[in-house]
Amino acid sequence: MEEGINRRKTEHIRLCLDDNVEGVNKTTGLEGISFIHNALPEINFSDIKLDTEFLSKNLRAPFLVSSMTGGSELAAKINQNLALAAEAKGWAIALGSTRALLESDAHQESFLIRKQAPSVPLIANIGAVQFNYGYGAEHCQRIVDLTGADSIVLHLNSLQEVVQDGGDLNFKDLLPKIEKVCKELSVPVGVKEVGFGIDGTVARQLYDAGISYIDVAGAGGTSWSQVEKLRSQDELKKGAAEAFNSWGIPTKDCIVSVKSKLENTPVIASGGMKTGLDAAKAITLGADITGFARQLLQAATESEEEVMRTMDQIELELKMTMFGIGAQTIKELKDTKRVSIMGTSLLE
Repeated sequence: MEEGINRRKTEHIRLCLDDNVEGVNKTTGLEGISFIHNALPEINFSDIKLDTEFLSKNLRAPFLVSSMTGGSELAAKINQNLALAAEAKGWAIALGSTRALLESDAHQESFLIRKQAPSVPLIANIGAVQFNYGYGAEHCQRIVDLTGADSIVLHLNSLQEVVQDGGDLNFKDLLPKIEKVCKELSVPVGVKEVGFGIDGTVARQLYDAGISYIDVAGAGGTSWSQVEKLRSQDELKKGAAEAFNSWGIPTKDCIVSVKSKLENTPVIASGGMKTGLDAAKAITLGADITGFARQLLQAATESEEEVMRTMDQIELELKMTMFGIGAQTIKELKDTKRVSIMGTSLLE
């Protein structure tokens, strides 16, 4: 029987699969963006290319399987299916929090997916708050070495920790510790939120500390305060969490804010991504790649083939968007003027 951190990982998966864990009256903001149809695209649909680059590796599509899980029996099955599909489709893939890899001998194989995804960018993951609880660069390096990851992303999840039973709440003076990790680690270090978003001011602080990329993980998708509310046995915390069911910075606003402060820093757009059309909007705003999580989760409990079917649809939706505006490459999509933001057209 699973206990402690391993049981928590299984509960997280079950809640995300079976319960309504999205924020209330909170969207990504991407619904305020629309494309201006080009009736004469002057391109061949079959010539549309989705390839791009991330972490000095080629991707066949500008997509990331976002951090979801690890450290449980169910997580092992999910991560294996996700890894096999990511390798087959040429998507980057990120692991769920890998602290369980160091703290528990149970289900370590759930994190060791490099064999299933040998060529795509693989991102390990740990909570930055752990740097105030005994963790440091040596632990991050061990995680990288064990997983064969190309990078590690530090997640920031302050509100989740408050609601989580036994959560780690000391977020004081993390920036210099993050800077130390960036200097000492052998791979690039990124930072992500978990669904409440990162703004440009915070992103600039992180970049100045040595962070290589920002995953905005904005509001509009899964709310981890809501997930932990459903897990909690503390009635006070459960009640308080209700007041924060619409908390966070919409994903659109995160992308715009971060790019305004860090024009040339790679940005991952995640948080409420559901379709290839969503991804196209995020890329037009300045994202380099987009991350999908819950949209892939159900399929990942079933098979590699089901994950690939979901990926195929997301890719088709992106290609249809590009065909609809006459963009043959991701660069042309980034540079398009055939977009309207909150009713204001960029098309001359």
